[in-house]
Amino acid sequence: MNKESFGKRNWLVLLIFGLAGQIAWSVENMYFNLFVYDTVAKDLDSITLMVQLSGVVATVVTLLAGTLSDKVGQRRKFISFGYLIWGVTVALFGYLSPELVGKIFNTDGAKSVAITLVLVIVGDCVMTLFGSTANDAAFNAWLTDNTRPSFRGSVEGVVAVLPLLAMLIVAGGFGILVESLGYSTVFLALGIVITLCGALGIYLIKDSDTLEKNGGIRDILYGFRPSVVKSNPALYLTFLIVVVYGIACQIFMPYLIIYMREYLSFSVVEYSVVFGVAIVFGAIINVVLGRISDHAFKPRLLYLAVGIMAMGLFAMYIANGMGHLANLIFFGCAGFAMITGYIFVAQLTGSIMRDYTPARDAGKLQGVRMVFSVLIPMLAGPSIGNAINRKMNVPLENAGADVMTTEFIPAPEIFLAAAVACLVIPILVHLLCRACESEESGANG
Repeated sequence: MNKESFGKRNWLVLLIFGLAGQIAWSVENMYFNLFVYDTVAKDLDSITLMVQLSGVVATVVTLLAGTLSDKVGQRRKFISFGYLIWGVTVALFGYLSPELVGKIFNTDGAKSVAITLVLVIVGDCVMTLFGSTANDAAFNAWLTDNTRPSFRGSVEGVVAVLPLLAMLIVAGGFGILVESLGYSTVFLALGIVITLCGALGIYLIKDSDTLEKNGGIRDILYGFRPSVVKSNPALYLTFLIVVVYGIACQIFMPYLIIYMREYLSFSVVEYSVVFGVAIVFGAIINVVLGRISDHAFKPRLLYLAVGIMAMGLFAMYIANGMGHLANLIFFGCAGFAMITGYIFVAQLTGSIMRDYTPARDAGKLQGVRMVFSVLIPMLAGPSIGNAINRKMNVPLENAGADVMTTEFIPAPEIFLAAAVACLVIPILVHLLCRACESEESGANG
């Protein structure tokens, strides 16, 4: 590989596998929740538990798979075969229903719903197992292997946009497809696409020429050794920024579509337009910002990125009670600001983490990254968000005789809490700037 360019083949791999993976994660994070809410039970507690357990599985699996991929000196097979099986698990998820469970277990009513909730949570964890092996562990390590600081900001700018592009596809097109075709058909189609990507990867993906076998299973906890933390202060300070940012996102993200539909009374088309406009403009701006960050001191740009995100979240908090059309316009503008900051923070922290990740240890450190970017945020964030929803107790209208319903819906205060959480980040950014400057001066000295 030319060390000063990413290469056309690698760009193709990034776009295909990055986008397919992010679409799958977006479906899990947004529509698995809505699937449970719509077809099984209107139970935010179960949705919260599903998000949390998925985070635990994702982290543990990434620790194991990332370390193993270092040990065998392979990323390609983990990505390809992981995507193959990941698609199968996504395809099967949409066929779970209380009616099917009732027939299999000869139950009905609340018991069928309870069993179905258990099965969807287990099914989500199984899907996460293969998805994290393929995407979180192997694909992220492959990106680190194949990028260099001189062009990493440009690559990371595209990487940061992909989740939002996936969110646009999922929140917009997915919602409309679900209304016309149903969950099972759409999950089946998505699963087939992911599996086909895995088959394509066997022939398309090539590991970096610099990738070598390194370490062993004993290195699963390598990234938690005090000596490793002490040797890489900039990397671990970035991890701390990511954990606070992740908590802020997870306070509101699992409940976002439900909030727009139930609290703001947006139709599928309306919230699809809101998402679409915000994401398209936010993504365009961040592609430009990604290129600029290649020629700037990235840590200092985090002040701007976090400030934009916090302002957007606060605006989303107050974007209600103005009348339907005004709510739609104001929430869309607020969402644009939030998403612009959201992508920019992700792009900057992702690039900084890759800049300060020791090249030989890229695989084994993916699990550490997951602890900070997934495990802690997905345990803490939804708990905070659901506690706020429970405290505000906005009633679910027309709950009727539904079994196992929490009888409350997401409240606007989840956006305020997320904005407040963002205010902690500038303190960590200050420490990160000092650490990066120290490491750079040490390297130059």
